[in-house]
Amino acid sequence: MPIEILMPALSPTMEEGTLAKWNVKEGDSVESGDVIAEIETDKATMEVESVDEGVVGKILVEAGTEGVKVNALIAVLLEDGEDASAMDAMSSAAPAPASPAPSAPDSRGTSPAGGGGEVSSVVSSPVHGGSGRAAGGVEGGSSRIKASPLAKRIAGDRNLDLSTIMGTGPHGRIVKRDVENAVSAPAGIATAPSAPVEHDNPLAAHGISGERYDVIKADGITKISAKRLTDSFRDIPHFPLNVDCRLDRLLEFRGRLNAAAPDGVKVSVNDILIKACGVALKRVPRANASWIEDGRIALHKHADVSMAVAIEGGLITPIIKDADIKGLADISIETKDLAARARDRKLAPAEFQGGTFSLSNLGMMGIKSFASIINPPQGMIMSVGAGEQRPVVTDGELAVATVMTVTLTCDHRVVDGANGAQWLAAFKGFVEDPATMLM
Repeated sequence: MPIEILMPALSPTMEEGTLAKWNVKEGDSVESGDVIAEIETDKATMEVESVDEGVVGKILVEAGTEGVKVNALIAVLLEDGEDASAMDAMSSAAPAPASPAPSAPDSRGTSPAGGGGEVSSVVSSPVHGGSGRAAGGVEGGSSRIKASPLAKRIAGDRNLDLSTIMGTGPHGRIVKRDVENAVSAPAGIATAPSAPVEHDNPLAAHGISGERYDVIKADGITKISAKRLTDSFRDIPHFPLNVDCRLDRLLEFRGRLNAAAPDGVKVSVNDILIKACGVALKRVPRANASWIEDGRIALHKHADVSMAVAIEGGLITPIIKDADIKGLADISIETKDLAARARDRKLAPAEFQGGTFSLSNLGMMGIKSFASIINPPQGMIMSVGAGEQRPVVTDGELAVATVMTVTLTCDHRVVDGANGAQWLAAFKGFVEDPATMLM
């Protein structure tokens, strides 16, 4: 049966978009993963990849068409052995589609949406309601197993029984990812998609009545952040290190700086911490590293510090590049500009992609200490708590000092405990005697 290609959603709130470009024409052969089209909204451009292999039988929406509704049929792909006559039976054979609901793409990009840059994604057509889907992609009332030619070939090569695999493609068709998931699943455990969520009461399975909560749509940046953080926390072997830093000298240092600063410049504690992070990364270069999935380690030549900025719907991390060599006045001006444009979602992708280290500061909210999730591919992230007066012991005498707790979360694949501790010692030294950063 021909495969329907539907208009994808670039975000959970998208209702329509522009089909900007077709990269294929009728009669072209495509394979899984081939980029077949480009979709545009006012915020992003997305490359649409085919999830199946076949021949483009019919393009139904021309390039440049605006206002194409999400889930609208835009093209038809013919399977191996099918010809144009197979499309004649589509309208009578296909079940009536359910009410369209935007289905967010499975993003391959790692950058937060909102900078106006291109977002590359894999888009699969949503499954229509009422298909009578069963295990192995068997349609109700039929014994035929619905699977793409590529999925069948992979299953044959690996001696997999397609009837034991649940299909997640259009109309329950088994596609490449289903077979690959079956290969990676433990023996004896059948693969199946998550249980369907009831639209009006999505928490019904947990025994919570739909009248007791409201549901809001997550925007693109929230969805992407959720996926990235889940992947990071699950896949990166991380560990925390924490240390207390006395701030009294830093606060005195900041006061002298601001007294002598030109009009319009006011250096914050966070600006000085960014500078301290950058200098510490150059002092301990082995900690300024990223893990490469093929088993290598990237040692960064520059200290580019990402700072977490809260925006509506989540976080974004604009970057202070070469923080180790910039003056504090320059850092102060740059951080304020980046933070303001981040909240207005006017950052260019180059301004929030590519940092080598991250700093998250919740001290101004009264948080004493916390641990952040690593922002891959960076190897470390530091969490800064509030500075507060605490009892301390100095030369055997009890005294009072302004102290903050910082927690460094490390990717153990690139920064072990010794390297992390060495970096924290350098950072602590710069914070407790900031003049040494200028040497």
